[in-house]
Amino acid sequence: MSESSLRDRIERYYATVPLLFSKTEKFGSLYLFVRKEAGSPYYGGPNHARPVSASVTPTAGDIALVRARQRELGVPESFEWLAEATPSMRGRIVEAGLPVAERPLMVLDSHHRLPPQSVPDGVSIRSLGADDPALSAVLALPELAFGDEGTAVGPTGRAELESAARRLTADGTVATIRPSLRAGHKTLVAAFAPDGTPLAAGHYHPAENTTEIGGIGTLPVARRQGLGAAVMAALVAHARDRGVRTVFLAYAEETVARIYARLGFRLAGTTLLIANQPARGQ
Repeated sequence: MSESSLRDRIERYYATVPLLFSKTEKFGSLYLFVRKEAGSPYYGGPNHARPVSASVTPTAGDIALVRARQRELGVPESFEWLAEATPSMRGRIVEAGLPVAERPLMVLDSHHRLPPQSVPDGVSIRSLGADDPALSAVLALPELAFGDEGTAVGPTGRAELESAARRLTADGTVATIRPSLRAGHKTLVAAFAPDGTPLAAGHYHPAENTTEIGGIGTLPVARRQGLGAAVMAALVAHARDRGVRTVFLAYAEETVARIYARLGFRLAGTTLLIANQPARGQ
């Protein structure tokens, strides 16, 4: 696949996959994705905006209208776009007073299949259904993983995971995600300890034979055992078995990028977004 073809496929994915969970509102040359219902079916988004077309640069007025609508909705002022597709948008966003962050992208070539990765004795890896009893804990895991940045072993473990899982059940988050799992719009994969505690997890949302893999996180007490890489390999295999050809991801830390590179991912462009806006994809 040529680089321009790959970019076009990623662009279509970014424009399509939020529609599984949202409707669009148009403000000049920008689309704003607005969640169809309350809850957290699509972590951090929709509720972000992106260009209607790569060939048109959003105006200051378009950006101001989107920000006003986001404030009205009570959601973060979030924008996301592919740097190589709409390079001039960065300047417009900066002029509006919003800080821009970069998230490099990596892609796995379509012919490349990841072999299963080794895990400690007793650890199992599987996908989850909508009624899986471990669902709440698996959904809670990324928040704990990303709340303790880096790859070093940390103190956060089972007690914190159980508390976070109870909170996600009580606030309705778990219930809102179940329909996405049943419909096949979302796939969750996790690594489990022998006692059933999830130790690492990740997800993907397929659209048009393309997917971004995200939310790969390991419970801090369980780091440095290859669990994240094992979950990644299982996610890729699951997606490939269901006809997904283009698999890509974004990263924020070079240490994580080196792990993905060892698995066969290569650099493939850059996503730009507003610094500190909620992560998209969970």
